[in-house]
Amino acid sequence: MSERLHDVAVVAIGRNEGDRLKACLRSVVDAAALVVYVDSGSTDDSVAFARSLGVDVIQIDMSVPFTAARARNAGWRRVRELASAIDLVQFVDGDCAVAEGWLGAAATFMAQRPDVASVCGRRRERFPERSVFNQLCDIEWDAPPGETKACGGDVMTRLVALEAVGGYRDASIAGEEPELCVRLRAAGWKIWRLGAEMTAHDAAMTRLSQWWKRSMRTGYTYAEGARLHGAPPERHKVRESRRAWLWGLCVPVGLLLGATLFGPWVLWGLLIYPLQMLRLYLGAPHPPRLRAWWAFFTVTGKFAEAVGQCKYLALHWSGRRAHLIEYK
Repeated sequence: MSERLHDVAVVAIGRNEGDRLKACLRSVVDAAALVVYVDSGSTDDSVAFARSLGVDVIQIDMSVPFTAARARNAGWRRVRELASAIDLVQFVDGDCAVAEGWLGAAATFMAQRPDVASVCGRRRERFPERSVFNQLCDIEWDAPPGETKACGGDVMTRLVALEAVGGYRDASIAGEEPELCVRLRAAGWKIWRLGAEMTAHDAAMTRLSQWWKRSMRTGYTYAEGARLHGAPPERHKVRESRRAWLWGLCVPVGLLLGATLFGPWVLWGLLIYPLQMLRLYLGAPHPPRLRAWWAFFTVTGKFAEAVGQCKYLALHWSGRRAHLIEYK
């Protein structure tokens, strides 16, 4: 068991995570000075279990549309109320367990690098063998260590940096972490990724419909990110957004229109999609079978991403409030 860290707090967020939340809280309750669990309307025993461990619990007002950003903001502000001397907070999603030794390693790094606002490590999928979608998640999180532009939901952050930029953007239904990192970097802070093990995640993604919704959510974040921070020099998510528009909407619609105007022979242009898959397959470092699935879903995912971008634009132009795009 690692020694308790008196200068680190943990903020976990979740809803109806069941055994996943139990593993999450057990992984940190004896290691951090303070653990805050922010619950978003669970109907299972999440709240009771957290309290049984001595964890401070916040049950957020669900009459206001929920976002993970709002939950994280509520969590770190509670840390400030309860332990104002603490300035390092590890955020963790309730479906993740924190690796033993991570809190200490991250805190040590932050002490050595006062210019760094946030540090993350290697997030791994706990059950990659259960589906190809879980395997794809594990690939997605395998990023090189060093200075980076953004982190994910599991991250250790300085509260002084969060306060300086106003915290997470409450209204963001996804992609709130990269958006926050844009503002942190604009304020002069650095974001860092270590090679150390950080968390084990349970995506529990076994159906095609789940993958589709998750890809839609990704497209939504591209559109929102490009609108918020797409101007030079940041150009946040502009390239990703353009790729989704191109491959997910412009090319298929253009080919269908061309077939209507000039004849069905234009539809031979759809071969560009398997050719793109082949290009990605040949350039990927993964084992052959996984490489094939990765290439296939990377290309076909652009259709879902385009739908997500359309969803964002429709909500933005209509002035309606967005609700979560949940895949589990």
